[in-house]
Order: sequence, then C-alpha cells, then structure tokens
Amino acid sequence: MKVMIEFTKTMLLLPKPWLGWMGLLVAVNMVIPLYYIHTREAKVVLIAAMFGLMIMTAIFGAKGFVRLLGIGHIAWVPMIPWLWTRLDFTSFGSFFGYWLIAVIVLDSLSLIFDAVDILRYIRGERMPHLTLNA
Repeated sequence: MKVMIEFTKTMLLLPKPWLGWMGLLVAVNMVIPLYYIHTREAKVVLIAAMFGLMIMTAIFGAKGFVRLLGIGHIAWVPMIPWLWTRLDFTSFGSFFGYWLIAVIVLDSLSLIFDAVDILRYIRGERMPHLTLNA
C-alpha cells in the first residue's frame, strides 16, 4: 500500500499537461467503465486498467518512476483491436459508443508514448525522471 501511495504522489509531480493526459486516461479506463459495468466492454477495460496499475506499481516499487512504466499498458495491446470489433454492436451517437471510441483512440496514443519511453529505457535512459525527494 505504501508503494501505491508513493507512486500516486510521484505521478502528481508530473507537468500539468501530462497530469491532464493521465486524468483523461483514468476517466476513460477506470471511472466511466463503472457506469457501464454491466457490459463486457467495460469489464474488460476496467480489468485491463487494474492489471496495468498492478504492473506499474510493481515496477515503481522496484525501479522508481522510470520510462519502463509503460509496460503496464500491455493488456491494451489485445484490448484495443477487440474493442474495435465491438463497435459493430454499438449504436453510434450513444454515449457508450463515444466512450468506446475514446478508449480506442486515447489508449492507442498512450501505447505510442509507451513504446517511445520503453525504447528510451532500453537505449539507456534508466534513471527515475521523477522522485518525491526532488
């Protein structure tokens, strides 16, 4: 629990544009799915988000706030194409349909950022770029 609290506090040190971005990701992956929890899509999105949070917390506990944290979004790789196929069963113009599109677009963009960060980590940028002690 202590690691989760430190992880959250460290994330709050991010520049405001990144905090806004993370706020969007939290909204579409963890808050809105609670409204649609009766659907399979919302359950999958919420489970993927919780799985990712567990992975990121473990990485943070072991290495700090490093560029490797994007690995936590690995469950999005199969989830996004699956959600794309679910659009056929969704009425466009509904909030649910807009939410599915938002998840697909925002999570896809996030995976691009994650890939860049992981590549930078592999290439040697391994120091935590945020710490609570800074």
